[in-house]
Amino acid sequence: KLEPVWNEVGIEMRNMGSPVKVGKMDATSFSSIASEFGVRGYPTIKLLKGDLAYNYRGPRTKDDIIEFANRVAGPLIRPLPSQHMFDHVQKRHHVLFVYVGGESPLKEKYIEVASELIVYTYFFSASEDVLPEYVMLPELPAVVVFKDGTYFVYDEYEDGDLSSWINRERFQGYLHVDGFTLYELGDTGKLVAIAVIDDKNSSVEHTRLKSIIQEVARDYRDHFHRDFQFGHMDGNDYINSLLMDDLTIPTIVVLNTSNQQYFLPDRHIENTEDMVQFINNILDGTAEAQGGDGLLQRIKRIIYDAKSTIVSVFKSSPLLGCFLFGLPLGVISIMCYGICTADTDGGVDEHEAAKKENGDRELTDEGSEEEQEEEKNGKYTELSDGELKQKDIMEKKKD
Repeated sequence: KLEPVWNEVGIEMRNMGSPVKVGKMDATSFSSIASEFGVRGYPTIKLLKGDLAYNYRGPRTKDDIIEFANRVAGPLIRPLPSQHMFDHVQKRHHVLFVYVGGESPLKEKYIEVASELIVYTYFFSASEDVLPEYVMLPELPAVVVFKDGTYFVYDEYEDGDLSSWINRERFQGYLHVDGFTLYELGDTGKLVAIAVIDDKNSSVEHTRLKSIIQEVARDYRDHFHRDFQFGHMDGNDYINSLLMDDLTIPTIVVLNTSNQQYFLPDRHIENTEDMVQFINNILDGTAEAQGGDGLLQRIKRIIYDAKSTIVSVFKSSPLLGCFLFGLPLGVISIMCYGICTADTDGGVDEHEAAKKENGDRELTDEGSEEEQEEEKNGKYTELSDGELKQKDIMEKKKD
């Protein structure tokens, strides 16, 4: 699937005059190089820049890969020299991180974080007079993120480590969630509140749940943004496979991507207040957590994945499914039959051998009896001859 996309990436990067060279390597032939760069699966996309190797974990489309290459290959911190440039960049990026101020320990930390997180987002710097007039900074230097139509200033005491703060804030407050987005959100440590709906269904219930999540994300940001990410998901196929459950849509679910737990409301969510109460119950521990990553859940996951794989194989290709699973079962059946048959024949042979042995013993016993009889008769004969001799001697004496 990736190869035709990868060829298009190479052609377009060359046509753009990009300094990034695009190539590919068979890691099975050059296993030492693959090991050096920590390749654990195929296909793996890496961008090499100096002594650093950046992993690409985004969607495997031409535009996303090219955007990643241009972002990582360029400077870590891109300066914004004018307000016009600032406005232009802000229109292109939904989330915009800007360092404001001169040289400082905060800037050094900002550059360090940028070298780590450049794979996810852009980093800019600007002077205070370049920023829009509505931006009010409490002090300089400062790190500001522009998103959701407003801005937020990094506070070391409230927000903790700069890297963790940027990693949390690199998403918009409300997202269209899919499997890849959930994978990325796992690095933020946030719980993800999702309205699972059908985008093609314009009924009141589907629209209402989506609106409730949007309102909470917007109106209660100061309360929940450190712990929660909000969004909606189209369809329930992915969420059902993730939870190993069968959720009916529309519904609301809160996921903890760090430990595979999830929360379902214990009553119908009618309005924003109900949703806020549900979130507060999760935060104070009164809401019941389901799922998890314990031993039983892992066993359940193995069984579920095996079942899903078998079903999907038979649905997509019944003949292939019969071959893949029928052939091993046939071989096992033949082996079992052979073992059972061998045991039965062995039992019959043993029975016959025992019977024959008993017959031989009987014959031996009969032979012994005959010999004893002959010996007895012999003794009688010997005794009779002795008596005759004795009788002859007595007669001779008389004579």
